[in-house]
Amino acid sequence: MEPGDEAGQRKRVSYGEPVPRDTEAAPACTRHAALRVHGFGDDLTASSSALRHDPMRHRHSEPTHAPAASFAAWVGGGSASGTLERAMLEYGGGAGGVLPEFVGAGGGEGIFRVPLRAAMHPGRPPPLEVRPHPLRETQVGSFLRTLAYDPRRRQLWAGAESGVRVWGLDEVFDGWAAGLRRGDEESAPFRESVPVPSVLCVAVDGASRLVWTGHKDGMIRSWRMDHATAAGDGGGNASMFKEALAWQAYSRTPVLSIVVTSYGEIWSGSEGGIIKAWPWDSIAKSLSLTQEENHMAPLLVERAYVDLRNHAAVGNMCSLPSADVKHMLADHHRAKVWSLTSMTFSLWDARTRELLKVFGMDGQVESARLETPVMPEEFIEEEIKVKPTKKDKPQGSFTFFQKSRNVLIGAADAVRRVATKGTLVEDNRRTEAVAQAMDGTIWSGCTNGSIIMWDGNGNKLQEIQHHISAVQCIETFGKRVWVGYASGTIQVMDIEGNLLAGWTGHSCPVIKMAIGGSYIFTLAHHGGIRGWPLTSPSPLDDILRTELANRELSYTRLENIKILVGTWNVAQEKASFESLWSWLGSTSSDVGLVVVGLQEVEMGAGALAMAAAKESVGLEGSTNGQWWIDNIGKTLEEGISFHRVGSRQLAGLLIAAWARNDLKPHVGDVDAAAVPCGFGRAIGNKGGVGLRIRVHDRRICFVNNHFAAHLENVSRRNADFDHVYRTMTFNKPHGSTASTTSVQLHKAVGASENQTDEDRPELAEADMVVFLGDFNYRLNGITYDEARDMVSQRSFDWLRERDQLRVEMKAGNVFQGMREGAIRFPPTYKFQRHQPGLSGYDSGEKKRIPAWCDRILYRDSRSVAIAGCSLECPVVAAITSQNMLFSLF
Repeated sequence: MEPGDEAGQRKRVSYGEPVPRDTEAAPACTRHAALRVHGFGDDLTASSSALRHDPMRHRHSEPTHAPAASFAAWVGGGSASGTLERAMLEYGGGAGGVLPEFVGAGGGEGIFRVPLRAAMHPGRPPPLEVRPHPLRETQVGSFLRTLAYDPRRRQLWAGAESGVRVWGLDEVFDGWAAGLRRGDEESAPFRESVPVPSVLCVAVDGASRLVWTGHKDGMIRSWRMDHATAAGDGGGNASMFKEALAWQAYSRTPVLSIVVTSYGEIWSGSEGGIIKAWPWDSIAKSLSLTQEENHMAPLLVERAYVDLRNHAAVGNMCSLPSADVKHMLADHHRAKVWSLTSMTFSLWDARTRELLKVFGMDGQVESARLETPVMPEEFIEEEIKVKPTKKDKPQGSFTFFQKSRNVLIGAADAVRRVATKGTLVEDNRRTEAVAQAMDGTIWSGCTNGSIIMWDGNGNKLQEIQHHISAVQCIETFGKRVWVGYASGTIQVMDIEGNLLAGWTGHSCPVIKMAIGGSYIFTLAHHGGIRGWPLTSPSPLDDILRTELANRELSYTRLENIKILVGTWNVAQEKASFESLWSWLGSTSSDVGLVVVGLQEVEMGAGALAMAAAKESVGLEGSTNGQWWIDNIGKTLEEGISFHRVGSRQLAGLLIAAWARNDLKPHVGDVDAAAVPCGFGRAIGNKGGVGLRIRVHDRRICFVNNHFAAHLENVSRRNADFDHVYRTMTFNKPHGSTASTTSVQLHKAVGASENQTDEDRPELAEADMVVFLGDFNYRLNGITYDEARDMVSQRSFDWLRERDQLRVEMKAGNVFQGMREGAIRFPPTYKFQRHQPGLSGYDSGEKKRIPAWCDRILYRDSRSVAIAGCSLECPVVAAITSQNMLFSLF
């Protein structure tokens, strides 16, 4: 059917008289919003969109006794031929098929600037995708947490929460022969170890051809490189390799750090400042045992350890801090070992295992090795002949002074920590990374973004800062230093600390780096791994970017997806199954994602106080809210056709999402948020709740809102939107199955920026944002009778000119840059219960003026306006103050 033939199929409904209770009109018109899926992961956005009209549906139902509602629908589609824009035009019918939209002023500037996304990011080098960004839900219990590289066998080792993985760079471009697993479908082939407890640290020992790992259960394990050669059919079907040697290093605490010294010893750090050394001779002996003697190997190593904390103690006093040893570094140039806590550095002699120096981040020495005074030779023999007794004062005084010194140092350290804690210095200057450069200098990174350079003896050389985000990892090679930040930024410096380049490497923290082959590999917090050319930035980057951009469609596919979005002010009521089916069930047969926003699920002082109390202790939800979620799920045949993606409730506000089962592999990374706007920005009777969902590598945010009521409160409604938009911060929903080790994602950095814009809201970084709900904007300069007359005459254009929301959007005061389809239906506010049609408008004492309070607006990141959206509203029997609204994109 052609678009022009659609009107002939539409069942006409007169708005000048009550609609029959057995009639429900539901026009359906669709907009194609193609979702473009790339192999380059998480820095992508929805592309240009196209349009198509679908035949109208006619629905007949029994009289309903439930509140009316509104919903919106997207339909995505497209084809990969020619250029992306031409493909969109082919499916959208060109400019002639564009539906009218109203676009708010003020978009494209400041916090309303649309994020720049592309398959080939113009602001960074072309990366090698070893493992594209997996959905968080697929990584429960198996998140990657550390990274190391073996240069001899060109193997990339990753420590996970469930074991060890190994990629061979020679097979990185091969595909999976079999054994695809969810979350690793696009990954390069790898092999993995047998399941073991979470890996926290990794050290490569090329001399012995072993890789050492420290685990959460306090075990240290070694893996033979020869047993971990990557296979093309890995990932489940390939045989898993086992450890060569394992022993219990700590009985109750995890192994936080591990290093191989210049003398082949294994040093490990744990909680409470405990450091242990494992001599190489005992390790070598254990590795050389026969198969029959293997049961003795762990015992041999366990008995041979040296407790370095006790080794460094003098007079039962130890100058080492009792903080967790999170990082260790072997200085092979000087045969020394560095051990780091969050606030202090300790320097050791790798051969004698002596503690040489303990100093703080400011370079101030907190304690050092005690120097034995040199005595003249003639007194040495007398000193040997005369045995000192317990009453000898020299020994006693020496012990007294040493103990006094240690007490004073400890007191000074305590005072310093209390003082810095009060000024937040401790929190902002924790050490998070350490590495050694080619010239022997030691580089340490802090949580405030600063980088400190030290010489090999622990003397502070200089402190530099090129970014305000926390440093997460540092790697060096030749005359270059790479730094990974919590914002996802990667920076390249020379060994003098001068900044050479920087780009956004990932959409979340870069937690680990490893250099191998001609790449520096970065591990993102979400588990994705990318390889960046060591030569970048260079002229070759521009050549590769140009070539890849010209061939974008060869590695890009367009996916069709239809999204149904609905909003409903339920006024503390409950709907019948028939009304829910007429609202969602009968229209969801061909949609992939359903998002529902409800207002006034709970009202009253008692319900609001209970909701506020729950929020204060990290809880949410109510009996009414759960009823709505359960019954909407039944309507959508949850468990058969759909599965629930996530939900969030704040007092009377509720938002929930469901995805069709065949879309499930492409939907995830669900985060939730809530922003109260009522009673001093603390109570949830007004405000917003949101869900951020990753669909086909697109981050889409849905925000359900209820703004301030009453005709005159326009500025308050504008302020409510501004507060929600600026302050909404997403995190894992309550009850999420995501890994407990996951941290909240940090804001991404723009392609042309080297520093994070701390004032840029998280909603501004989404590829698409949909605002829905009861916005409460009214009509200005019109009486109740005039409004009813205009509605009966279907003079909606005249009414729209008095719409407060349109006026404010045109002035750029609210919903800046957001779009809304043409309104071609009567106002949805305010209806009397059980009164259908036009006669249902409030005719009581207050005679509230009809208005379009229920709205659905959106913005996406398309570069050109190829298509638009359409709004329709069937009139049905209702028992609430608002009627039903359809918004189809």
